[in-house]
Amino acid sequence: MSEQTDHFVRADVRAFLDFLESAGRPPMSELSVEEARAGMHASVHIAELPAKEMAVKRDLSCPGPSGDIPLRLYDARESREAGPVMVFFHGGGFVIGDLDTHDALCTELAASLDIPVVSVDYHLAPEHPFPAAPDDAEAAARWVASNPTELNRKATGLVLCGDSAGGNLTIVTAQSLADEPADVPVLVQAPIYPLADDIAGHQSFQDFSEGYLLTRDAMSFFTRSYAPKEGDVRNWPILRQAHDLPPAVLCTAGLDPLRDSGRNYAAHLIQAGVDVTYMEFPGIIHGFANLRKAIASGQSDLTAFTHAIAAMLERHAK
Repeated sequence: MSEQTDHFVRADVRAFLDFLESAGRPPMSELSVEEARAGMHASVHIAELPAKEMAVKRDLSCPGPSGDIPLRLYDARESREAGPVMVFFHGGGFVIGDLDTHDALCTELAASLDIPVVSVDYHLAPEHPFPAAPDDAEAAARWVASNPTELNRKATGLVLCGDSAGGNLTIVTAQSLADEPADVPVLVQAPIYPLADDIAGHQSFQDFSEGYLLTRDAMSFFTRSYAPKEGDVRNWPILRQAHDLPPAVLCTAGLDPLRDSGRNYAAHLIQAGVDVTYMEFPGIIHGFANLRKAIASGQSDLTAFTHAIAAMLERHAK
């Protein structure tokens, strides 16, 4: 593995990267879509903490433009007063990942924030290429905002959250709901190491696209499968003006090829006068939020992130 020695790498991150190198995994471009999806399930099974116990954990669905969208509701309480509800979009390059790969993370978010979480199993590429994912994400968020009886919870506002590709969907959905508001407002957008712009020229892409889990090969595989429209704001949401967007809590990982994309989006919001909490966690890789068994130090980073969301809600919840 090639490594630039001027980059700080945590000890548990180095141990995990060394394990991956010794495992000799084939590049993603040599896998079928089914093999890539199975590989993510296997890695989460090995590297992620167990899911927390929830008072409510129930599979649901809502209508979407490509057919019904599977959802999963999490709540640490059996019942609760009206309040914010989180809508969560999983990562995986718009190609892999599902409700199960992000199950433990969603229980962590629900427990830490003490709010209901609705996880969205949007349609994946290549079977459903761009813009199926953002279309589904918007439809699911609007459905939750409409306070359907299936939730048995009243949302007074939405917290949009997701990791990686799901971070992109978080931003894009916040923009869509700013253009045409839902039945309740978006209180906070909370993307985790998101894709927000063209990363090809970023220094982080040059530094970390080999040997730090998320590789250039994998990103190319995802892009070919997703087939986004060049220059479309729902692919690169930084192209849209930001003055009317909701407050943001955004985190990036210091060893992530997408790091500078998140940095740029945070700066884009700040320059537009949006209330932003930006957190960059040094020495850790893309994907740490659901690798917390293998990378134990990532738990404290995730906790800091959820505390920042709670503080932002204190300032802006209605």
